[in-house]
Amino acid sequence: MASNYTENFTVEKCKTSKINDVDFDDLKFGSVFSDHMLVCDYKNGTWEAPKITPYQAITLEPSSKIFHYGQSIFEGMKAYKDENGSVFLFRPTDNCKRLNISAKRLAMPELPEAYFIDGLKALLELEKDWIPTAEGSALYIRPFMFATGQGFHASPADSYKFIIACAPSGAYFSGQVKVLIEEQYSRSANGGVGFAKAGGNYAGQFYPTQLAKDKGYQQVIWTDDNTHDYIEEAGAMNIFVRINDTLLTVPTNDRILDGITRKSILSIAEAEGIKTEVRKIKVSELIEASENGSLKELFGAGTAAVVSPISGFGFKGQDYELPKLENTYGALLKKRITDIQTNKVDDPYGWRVKVC
Repeated sequence: MASNYTENFTVEKCKTSKINDVDFDDLKFGSVFSDHMLVCDYKNGTWEAPKITPYQAITLEPSSKIFHYGQSIFEGMKAYKDENGSVFLFRPTDNCKRLNISAKRLAMPELPEAYFIDGLKALLELEKDWIPTAEGSALYIRPFMFATGQGFHASPADSYKFIIACAPSGAYFSGQVKVLIEEQYSRSANGGVGFAKAGGNYAGQFYPTQLAKDKGYQQVIWTDDNTHDYIEEAGAMNIFVRINDTLLTVPTNDRILDGITRKSILSIAEAEGIKTEVRKIKVSELIEASENGSLKELFGAGTAAVVSPISGFGFKGQDYELPKLENTYGALLKKRITDIQTNKVDDPYGWRVKVC
C-alpha cells in the first residue's frame, strides 16, 4: 500500500541518478551522497513545508550567521534493509527529540516531529535503492540545521535551514583503536553545550585529536574539564568500561551526549544478565584495573560504529594494553543491536521502525 508521507511535501526528482557510478563494494564512510535530500526553511517565525529535491549545492550570503556565530546542530542515523528488501530505521523519534534539545540550547527553533519523521520516511522511500546490504554497511543519514539569517550583530538568527542528506557507507572503523587519555584539553565544560550535537563541539576536538595521532594514537579519551581525573567520552562516542564482569559507563550531564546507542546497550546488557553500573569512573581506577588484570574491555559506542573496541590506551607517557578475549561484551552487544536494526531478530523494545 502506498504511503502518504509526501502528502504535504513537494517532491522534485533528479533527472539522472548517480547510483550506477557508485562502487558499493568500496564505500568510504560519508563520502558518497545519494540522489536526493530533504530541505525545510524557517522564516518569519514559522517552518515552511519540507521539500525533497535533487542533492545539490546551497547558496548563502557571506553575512549568514552560521559563518559568524556557529548556530549549527546535527544528528546521525542509519537506514537498513533486511533480506526481503524492507527498509527500517532505529529509534528515529529519539534522534528527533535530541535534535530539538540541541536546537533549544543553541537558541534555534525546534522542528515539528512530523516534518522530521515523515520527511525522513518520504526521503527513504525515494532513496531505498541507495541502502547497501553488505555486512556492516547501511545508509548513513545526516539531519542538520543551521542559521541562514544575516547580520554581523551577535544574536540568534531569524531564519534557519534544516536538511537531511544521505550517504551509503561501509563500516565506520576497521579493527581496534588505541587511544590517549587527555590531560590538558577539554571537550566541554559545566554549563556548556557538550550535551548538544553542536558542530562546534566537534571542531574543538580536532586539534587535540591530531596531537594524539602525532603520538601514534587514533583517538582521545576525554576527561572532565575541572580536574581531568574522570573519563567522560571516547572521541565522538560514549565510553564503556568492563571491569571483571561489570560493564560501566559514565552518567550523562551537560558535558556528555545522551547517546542513543549508549541507552540501547544498557537496556540490552540488562536483558542479557550483564551487570551494569552508571557512575563516575576515575582515570586512576582505569589504571589500577589495567595493572591488576581486572580491566577486560574498553569500547566506544555511537551510531556510526555501533561499538568500536579499544585495544589499548596511553596516559602520562605509559601505554596500557587490553587483553585479547575470545568472547567480549562489546561484540555480543553490537550483534544484538545490529540484528535488531536489520530485522534478523524480534525487537522486544519497539526500537525498529519500518519505512517501506
